[in-house]
Amino acid sequence: MTETELLTWARGPGFQIASIIFALGIMLRLGEILMLGRKANLAEAKGSAMSSGLRTVFSRTVPDAATFKRSAFTVTAGYIFHIGLFVVIFLFAPHILFFKDLLHVSWPALPSPVIDATSVITIITLVIVLVHRLRDPVKRFLSNYDDYLGWFVTILPLITGYIAFHRVGMTAPSLIAIHLLSVQLLMVVFPFTKLMHAFTIFLARWYNGAISGYRGVQS
Repeated sequence: MTETELLTWARGPGFQIASIIFALGIMLRLGEILMLGRKANLAEAKGSAMSSGLRTVFSRTVPDAATFKRSAFTVTAGYIFHIGLFVVIFLFAPHILFFKDLLHVSWPALPSPVIDATSVITIITLVIVLVHRLRDPVKRFLSNYDDYLGWFVTILPLITGYIAFHRVGMTAPSLIAIHLLSVQLLMVVFPFTKLMHAFTIFLARWYNGAISGYRGVQS
């Protein structure tokens, strides 16, 4: 397969296959969670489950002082690479053009040097997070294959995208094809790993807050 054929496949059938697996995987996982249900709470309500659930969705976004003091590195690094991922994915001009073709919506892009610097910062932060996980005895003990796979498929598109942007080592079609394939690998793996928390985190926060609110406990 020539580099042009590889790029064509990645843009066409490869993306379609990855999108189908991604969408079906997300629906399957969410369906599994929702079908679990929960037993009816027969106790008398001591507060509003709905309002408490909604409040918890937003209140948990900013860690309390005790949590930050106890896990300052984890919280700070988490914010840096999550914000970095958002900026690179949604505010880079070529990515916005892709979303425009796919969803028929568009928005302003950040300058390429800003995206470039953000990519580097995000990559470095993810590497530091991995080193920290490997050096911390507790985190290393609690980590499993899922954690390392999620880290790998997250950082890989950043690295391949950075290399493709700077056209290092190969021709542009090959670099773009490799970048697209790395993104598609992320899409395929996403629903079946802990990366799924991107979709379940707010559902979990609402559920925990609703249960606490019903019992009259501040969450």
